Amino acid sequence: MNPKPRQSGFTLVEILIVVAIIGLILALAAPRIIGHLGGAKRVMAAADVKSLSTALELYALDNNRPPTTEQGLAALVKKPDIEPVPKKWREGGYLKQKSVPKDPWGNEYIYISPGLNDPDFDIISYGADGMSGGDGDNADIESWNLQTDQTP
Repeated sequence: MNPKPRQSGFTLVEILIVVAIIGLILALAAPRIIGHLGGAKRVMAAADVKSLSTALELYALDNNRPPTTEQGLAALVKKPDIEPVPKKWREGGYLKQKSVPKDPWGNEYIYISPGLNDPDFDIISYGADGMSGGDGDNADIESWNLQTDQTP
């Protein structure tokens, strides 16, 4: 009589223990990961504002002035047809992408030229709440007030 060969594999108890351990790890790690997400979005918004500022400065070098508030940030990707029409607008625009980015919360960046805080222009993201003011993730990110670390 030949004994039945034992099949290899995992028992239900072993699988349940592994699932419980994974669930415990996720429960402990998730709040830390989620807590850093807002800070990462603020850093990303600050990087966007710096990038847009650089593109606006290049536009101003070519055309002796940044776009007007009415022309907006769209002037960086499409030649404005509103006065003053730029005479030396760079073919292909001033941004690598073919559209003006939205802030990490899906809102348009606010552009004002001439600026209220900077003589040339102001760029603002109103943060997570999309409203002026606030603190933490809701705090405004402003071109004239960028910090090297935008985390709350």
